[in-house]
Amino acid sequence: MQSVLLIDDDGKLAEVLGEYCARFGIRIDPALTPGAGLAKLARDHYDAVILDVMLPEMDGFEVCKRIRQQSDVPVIMLTARGDVTDRIVGLELGADDYLPKPFDPRELIARLQVNIRRHARTAAAEGSPAGADLHFDGLSLYPLQREVQVNGIPVALTTMEFALLHLLSSAPGKAFSRDEILGSLKGTDNELFSRSVDILVSRLRAKLKPLQPIRTLHGAGYAFVLQPQDLASGGKT
Repeated sequence: MQSVLLIDDDGKLAEVLGEYCARFGIRIDPALTPGAGLAKLARDHYDAVILDVMLPEMDGFEVCKRIRQQSDVPVIMLTARGDVTDRIVGLELGADDYLPKPFDPRELIARLQVNIRRHARTAAAEGSPAGADLHFDGLSLYPLQREVQVNGIPVALTTMEFALLHLLSSAPGKAFSRDEILGSLKGTDNELFSRSVDILVSRLRAKLKPLQPIRTLHGAGYAFVLQPQDLASGGKT
């Protein structure tokens, strides 16, 4: 059974979701405060986190920031207002998905399953070509370990950031449109907007400095522009 941490001060919601999600093999572990949720996350393993924006002690954005300091677990944020600004801020802080309240529990289940599957695929791609290490001038990706190094220094990426970098770097020079990127990262059944891709790229660029591996192709999307290390460095491995 998959285990999901719910950080929300609505005890009734936790009860209802717990009963509903159990039908799909998902156990909901509720935390009514951010402090309790962060403590549970540090102590136990979870396949995903459902995080409300409006919380006591600190808001969901601050909680998301703290989660990303200790874990790359998929995070789905809940926002009562359905405000685009809230969604953008959440994505900028490392959330993997969002869902406005009120929501249909079936949609929450679908989003949980998509994010958990994607995280599992990214974390363990054993036996497939996609799991091969990728080396470029100053940048290395290790898909099986989900590690990235810039000039030999490890860089912490969220699940979606890593998936985006892996997608682009697997085909250097290829132009990926925003729709192609969204389809690859989130599947076809989603309501994400193309702005989320721009946010992910911006986050990646900031984390991969001083390298500049991603180029914007106006009207076409994005492309990875570093050369494979064996070509850029005369056969160095």
